[in-house]
Amino acid sequence: MSRSTDLLARDTDPGPVFVPGTDLADGELGRELLRHISSGDSLEIWRLRMPAGTRLDGVPHATRTVEHLLVSVGMLIAGPADNPTELRSGDLLAFAGDAPHVYRTDAEAADVTVVIASPTTG
Repeated sequence: MSRSTDLLARDTDPGPVFVPGTDLADGELGRELLRHISSGDSLEIWRLRMPAGTRLDGVPHATRTVEHLLVSVGMLIAGPADNPTELRSGDLLAFAGDAPHVYRTDAEAADVTVVIASPTTG
Protein backbone atom coordinates (compact mmCIF):
# COMPACT_ATOMS: atom_id res chain seq x y z
CA MET A 1 0.00 0.00 0.00
CA SER A 2 1.42 3.42 -0.88
CA ARG A 3 2.20 5.94 1.82
CA SER A 4 -0.50 8.45 0.81
CA THR A 5 -3.11 5.68 0.52
CA ASP A 6 -2.10 4.42 3.97
CA LEU A 7 -2.53 7.91 5.44
CA LEU A 8 -5.94 8.38 3.83
CA ALA A 9 -7.12 5.05 5.15
CA ARG A 10 -6.03 6.00 8.68
CA ASP A 11 -7.51 9.52 8.82
CA THR A 12 -9.63 8.64 11.87
CA ASP A 13 -6.73 6.99 13.76
CA PRO A 14 -6.17 9.09 16.92
CA GLY A 15 -2.46 8.41 16.61
CA PRO A 16 0.18 8.93 17.22
CA VAL A 17 0.87 9.00 13.49
CA PHE A 18 4.46 9.64 12.43
CA VAL A 19 5.18 10.65 8.84
CA PRO A 20 8.91 10.48 8.13
CA GLY A 21 10.45 13.17 5.96
CA THR A 22 11.58 12.33 2.46
CA ASP A 23 14.56 13.43 0.41
CA LEU A 24 14.49 15.31 -2.88
CA ALA A 25 17.12 15.72 -5.54
CA ASP A 26 18.49 19.27 -5.85
CA GLY A 27 16.12 21.41 -7.92
CA GLU A 28 13.23 18.94 -7.65
CA LEU A 29 9.73 20.20 -6.75
CA GLY A 30 8.09 18.16 -4.01
CA ARG A 31 4.43 18.17 -3.03
CA GLU A 32 3.26 15.51 -0.58
CA LEU A 33 -0.11 14.90 1.05
CA LEU A 34 0.90 14.25 4.67
CA ARG A 35 -2.53 13.53 6.17
CA HIS A 36 -6.21 13.89 5.31
CA ILE A 37 -8.51 14.54 8.27
CA SER A 38 -12.32 14.63 8.08
CA SER A 39 -14.16 16.33 10.95
CA GLY A 40 -16.64 19.06 10.05
CA ASP A 41 -14.34 20.45 7.41
CA SER A 42 -12.13 18.19 5.38
CA LEU A 43 -8.52 18.98 6.27
CA GLU A 44 -5.52 18.07 4.16
CA ILE A 45 -1.97 18.65 5.38
CA TRP A 46 0.60 18.93 2.62
CA ARG A 47 4.33 19.53 2.54
CA LEU A 48 5.36 21.74 -0.37
CA ARG A 49 9.05 22.00 -1.25
CA MET A 50 9.92 24.42 -4.01
CA PRO A 51 13.38 25.04 -5.43
CA ALA A 52 14.52 28.61 -6.11
CA GLY A 53 13.01 30.21 -9.22
CA THR A 54 9.84 28.09 -9.29
CA ARG A 55 6.21 29.09 -9.89
CA LEU A 56 3.16 26.95 -9.15
CA ASP A 57 -0.34 28.21 -10.01
CA GLY A 58 -2.99 26.99 -7.56
CA VAL A 59 -6.24 25.72 -9.00
CA PRO A 60 -9.28 27.16 -7.15
CA HIS A 61 -10.78 24.68 -4.70
CA ALA A 62 -14.42 24.30 -3.61
CA THR A 63 -16.33 27.35 -2.35
CA ARG A 64 -15.38 28.35 1.24
CA THR A 65 -12.05 26.51 1.14
CA VAL A 66 -9.29 28.17 3.15
CA GLU A 67 -5.58 27.50 2.66
CA HIS A 68 -3.07 27.97 5.47
CA LEU A 69 0.64 28.23 4.66
CA LEU A 70 3.40 27.95 7.26
CA VAL A 71 6.91 28.53 5.93
CA SER A 72 9.48 26.31 7.64
CA VAL A 73 12.52 27.29 5.63
CA GLY A 74 13.24 29.89 2.97
CA MET A 75 11.10 32.54 1.31
CA LEU A 76 7.83 32.19 -0.60
CA ILE A 77 5.57 34.64 -2.40
CA ALA A 78 2.07 33.22 -2.21
CA GLY A 79 -1.65 33.82 -1.81
CA PRO A 80 -4.38 35.24 -4.02
CA ALA A 81 -3.08 35.62 -7.58
CA ASP A 82 -4.02 39.32 -7.61
CA ASN A 83 -2.38 40.11 -4.24
CA PRO A 84 0.33 37.62 -3.14
CA THR A 85 2.28 38.07 0.11
CA GLU A 86 6.01 37.61 0.74
CA LEU A 87 6.51 35.00 3.48
CA ARG A 88 9.70 34.06 5.32
CA SER A 89 10.58 31.28 7.74
CA GLY A 90 8.02 31.19 10.57
CA ASP A 91 5.37 33.22 8.72
CA LEU A 92 1.80 31.93 8.40
CA LEU A 93 -0.70 33.04 5.76
CA ALA A 94 -4.37 31.99 5.49
CA PHE A 95 -6.39 32.93 2.41
CA ALA A 96 -9.46 31.94 0.41
CA GLY A 97 -8.49 28.92 -1.63
CA ASP A 98 -11.60 29.10 -3.83
CA ALA A 99 -10.04 31.76 -6.08
CA PRO A 100 -6.93 31.63 -8.28
CA HIS A 101 -3.78 31.60 -6.17
CA VAL A 102 -0.04 31.34 -6.67
CA TYR A 103 3.11 30.02 -5.00
CA ARG A 104 6.46 31.42 -6.18
CA THR A 105 10.08 31.34 -5.08
CA ASP A 106 12.75 33.74 -6.26
CA ALA A 107 16.37 33.40 -5.12
CA GLU A 108 15.60 31.08 -2.16
CA ALA A 109 14.03 27.64 -2.06
CA ALA A 110 11.10 27.12 0.32
CA ASP A 111 9.79 24.31 2.52
CA VAL A 112 6.15 24.99 3.43
CA THR A 113 3.37 23.21 5.33
CA VAL A 114 0.02 23.72 3.57
CA VAL A 115 -3.26 22.96 5.36
CA ILE A 116 -6.33 23.01 3.13
CA ALA A 117 -9.67 23.23 4.96
CA SER A 118 -12.64 22.48 2.71
CA PRO A 119 -16.31 22.26 3.72
CA THR A 120 -17.67 18.74 3.59
CA THR A 121 -20.82 18.12 1.59
CA GLY A 122 -23.79 16.66 3.43
